[in-house]
Parts: sequence; C-alpha cells; structure tokens
Amino acid sequence: MLYVAWGFPPCRGGGVYRGLATANRFARLGWRVTVLTVERDTFVRFTGTDPTLEDRVDPAVEVVRVPFAWPIHEPDLRRWSRFRARFPRAWAKLRARRDTVPFPEVGYGPWRRVIEAAAERIHAADPVDLVLATANPHVAFTAAWRLHRKHGVPYVMDYRDAWLLDVFSGERLYSERSRAARWERRLVAGAREVWFVNDPIRDWHQRLYPAHAAKMHTVANGYDPELAPAPTGERPPVGDRPVVFGYVGTVTPKVPLAEFARGWQHGRATEPALAGAEARIHGYLGFYGQPRPDMLATIESAAADGVSYRGPVGKADIAATYAHFDVLLLILGAGRYVTSGKVFEYLATGLPVVSVHEPGNAATEVLRGHPLWFPVADLRPEIVAAALAAAADAARTATPEQRARARAFGAGYRRDLQLDPRIEALRTSAGGAALTVEATP
Repeated sequence: MLYVAWGFPPCRGGGVYRGLATANRFARLGWRVTVLTVERDTFVRFTGTDPTLEDRVDPAVEVVRVPFAWPIHEPDLRRWSRFRARFPRAWAKLRARRDTVPFPEVGYGPWRRVIEAAAERIHAADPVDLVLATANPHVAFTAAWRLHRKHGVPYVMDYRDAWLLDVFSGERLYSERSRAARWERRLVAGAREVWFVNDPIRDWHQRLYPAHAAKMHTVANGYDPELAPAPTGERPPVGDRPVVFGYVGTVTPKVPLAEFARGWQHGRATEPALAGAEARIHGYLGFYGQPRPDMLATIESAAADGVSYRGPVGKADIAATYAHFDVLLLILGAGRYVTSGKVFEYLATGLPVVSVHEPGNAATEVLRGHPLWFPVADLRPEIVAAALAAAADAARTATPEQRARARAFGAGYRRDLQLDPRIEALRTSAGGAALTVEATP
C-alpha cells in the first residue's frame, strides 16, 4: 500500500495522528506500507514539529520523503528575489497564479509533479496494490490518480475535512464549473472508496455525487490507545481544592477563544464552584510555530482569573499533562460538519468534558450520551460559566459508577475500531478490476 500524506511525523498538525495511525494499522494488519510525504525540513522551518511522533512510526513502514517548496512562507529575506522584495504584493499574486497551473491549490499545486514522479518510481521498484491518499492538501490525490490512470492501481481518497465544502459555514467553496470541482468529480468517479470523518460531511458528498454514494464511508478519527492519555481509573474526587480545567490542541482562528475567556471570567466572578479554578491551554496558537499575538493576548487578558498558556505538548508527555486535569475543555469552531479529532482523545480519559461550542457542531453527536458531558446552549458568558461550574461540581461529586460509565463510553471510539472494517474490505477488493478512468482534467 502506498500512503500519500503531506502531513506525517514529525509534522505537528492535527491531521498527523490520523496519518500515523492509518499507516501503522495497515502495517500491523499485514500490508507492506510505503509512505510518500515531504522532507522533515518543511515542518522544522514552517509548521513546527513533534519529534516524539517519529518514534511511533512502525519500523515496518518505509517513509519516502520528497522536496516541497513553500515560498509564500519563506521568512529568510536572503532567499527572496529582488522583484519580491520590491513588490511583495505583486509577487504574491503572481506566485498564487503560478501555483495553480499544475493543480488548483494555492501553495501546493507544484507538488503534483514531485509526488507523481515519486509514485511512479515507487511503483516501478515494487508494484503497488493500493494507494491511499489523504487530504489536505488535496494535491496528494494526484499521485493516486496517476498510478490509477497509467497502471490501473485502485485508490482510496481520505478526507480529513472537505474540499468543496466549508465545514464551518456549510457553504460551497467552489462553483460546479471550477477546476477544483472538475478535479473532484473525476477523482471521486475513479476511487475505490472515499472516506470522511463524520456522517454530516459524508452525507453532503453523497447528495453531491449520488451515483457514487455507495463507495463513501465514515471513518471517524477515534483515538489511539498507545498515544491517548490513560483513563483516570479510580482517581479520587477533587474534594475542596480548586478545579483544574485543561485544553490540549491547536487553537485555530475558528475556535471561540474570546467567548471562552469571557465565560470563564464571568464564572470566576459568580460561581462558587469555580473559586480558585485554573484553565490551562496547551498546544499551538495558530497553524505555525510562533503563537499568534491576538490569541496570546486573549489568554493573557484572563490571566488574573487563572487562565494560562502552557505551550505545545509532545505525545511522550501527553499522559503526564492530562494527569493534572480534573475537567477537559472542548473549545471548537461552529459548524454542523465540524468534529475535531480532539474529542476522541478526551473521551479516552473518562474525565468530565465541557463543550464550549455551538450545539450544532458535529462533535455534539459524538458526545451525546456521555455521562459526564456538559454542553452549552450558546456562547453567552453566563451560559458558558454555568456549564463550567456544573463540570467543576461533577469533578468533585461524580460517583465511581458514573466515572466507570464515562470510561466505557470512550472505549468505543478506539481508532482501530474505525479503521479495521475498511481495511478488511480493501484487502478483499484490492486485487479486483480497476474502475473506468476519465481523461485528465
């Protein structure tokens, strides 16, 4: 199996855990796996890294790294052309146009030539039975398309979010006649299977491509037992000490961080259960290595009320980090198509979870039925404060039976339980006849 993924260890982005787990799971179920990804320096220079993840790659997995140029994010002025230095806006516009010539994806389009050539070399050296390509970026799908079109190799498209759909607003991002839409139609038509992370996103695509609805499947993120925090077990109740709330994950611009801060401050001022409570924010503030100043300022504005930023957490340190939490904060952007992989890791702990997000978020369906879940009806400060206080009370008073039910609820979301049915189905079909291929768009 050839696995094509831009984000792979030591990348620290949220989707890397799905990529790592997918490659490892195929290998552990008997597949010979080659991963096609970018050079380590891309993550070191631009996105930040989590070196602990590289040790988690199964030794049986071969990792092939190829170059990736990302000039729009180049911080070294010595690498800039004279034209770019004198006319940065004009350069950016021209670069964006150039990027989309080989593939309609700004910043990533030129990678198409690199990964298609690499996929050909890999297939020539050791014929591939199946390609599984994961987005985003969606240019990763072109390597699968190339081997399918030229050699009849079946492929699977694995979406972490969506291409044509804005998962936050629910609006369509590209018109039906756009190059992106034409590419997706052809890719979906040629795919053996198409995977999505939740039912709402899958259903949207089934309505868009009814002729291919049967090949579309939900493969939820789940959590990896070897990477997830340990269940809390028989941890004693909090008692009279202040409650510690924790958030672990990337804070994106879609996350209602300011709404949480206002709700937290309101709760600290009005709710006895939150007296002396702390809220510890772990992870990256924004998509890159340096924290976004606006997000950092939001956290610091509530520092007097116990909110603090603790920086990123490597997976090797994840268990120790969660061991300090009494309640988990699930702060997510709005959107009925938004789940987040973080919710599954939270479920593994069995701790109380406060959902600071719109009720229509897709994570709501994952958490429904959790015995220690405290959702908000909306993001007004008093509503957020009430949910935080209720969770603090639960951290002090939850019975052993409630805690056991919470752990059992989370156990059903192990990632292998999500992946194994699809891997088994592909094992039986990978040797079948390739599907009809349309012309390259």
